[in-house]
Amino acid sequence: MKVMVLVKASAATEAGQMPTEEEIRAMGAYNEQLVQAGIMLAGEGLHPTSRARRVAFGTDAPRVIDGPFAETRELVCGFWLWQVRSLDEATEWLTRAPFAAGDVVELRPVLSAEDFGAAFTPELQAQEQRLRDQIGNAG
Repeated sequence: MKVMVLVKASAATEAGQMPTEEEIRAMGAYNEQLVQAGIMLAGEGLHPTSRARRVAFGTDAPRVIDGPFAETRELVCGFWLWQVRSLDEATEWLTRAPFAAGDVVELRPVLSAEDFGAAFTPELQAQEQRLRDQIGNAG
């Protein structure tokens, strides 16, 4: 199963505070373990929402909203995409991550074809696979 690991923002990340060299080294070592175990598919940090935009959709034309956004606890400052056997395995890996007291990280299973049921017809599945092949993320 694929799991999206969402690293929640904090006041420090929203202020644009970058990690120290020691923190970068610790996270790099952790990422190496993930890669060597065949778990990590992708992972990136994100700029603070002062550099972000949201697009709100409604009955009128979409509305563009420039950041920053107020509710820090609902924001994301980074992510990983992992391939694991179960949510329990992902949880076990995450407990090894070098985060500080107060940091919050969310594990979220990625939807699979089976989750969509009959609505995900063979034609739509073929389209999805064709797109995955085009972007190099087959599977």
